[in-house]
Amino acid sequence: MPLHLEPLDLLDELQGYKSVLIVSCPVCPPASLASDNDSPFIEFFKHGIKTPAFEDFLDEFSETLEQYGIRAGRFTSYMPCPTTCLWTSGQRNRLLKRAQQYDAVLVMGCESARYTVEEALKDTNCDVILAMQLVGITNASLKFELPFTIRLGNLARVEANERTIQAP
Repeated sequence: MPLHLEPLDLLDELQGYKSVLIVSCPVCPPASLASDNDSPFIEFFKHGIKTPAFEDFLDEFSETLEQYGIRAGRFTSYMPCPTTCLWTSGQRNRLLKRAQQYDAVLVMGCESARYTVEEALKDTNCDVILAMQLVGITNASLKFELPFTIRLGNLARVEANERTIQAP
């Protein structure tokens, strides 16, 4: 059951930085954007295991940062555990090495992902900024289509601070 997250508008806040590393969790944020856009979660033969709606969002956001003169990089980790909130020490060390080239790290994930990133970077001068907000949880079943496309079906959301399930 992934968390349902929405991106925050942080462009004004980021203008004071020369470089930003976008750290993205490859689970909840992609599921959220795929469900919001009613687009495929995975189109294996077109995009591999990446979610097109989320990748498009990250591409556009990176381009916008570059237009404002902010160097943007991207970082994610898939193996052995993809969710940022459960990274191994090796994954955290990879982030630490990469983040040393940036002024700030923008976390595309939940509060737990932000905590993971802050802990990994606690001995650096790199600012950690949470770029998404929790709006609820998503419950769905995976629907398989040919040729190896996965969509989120039977979609239901439980809004934050509510106990009822609402179908969109």
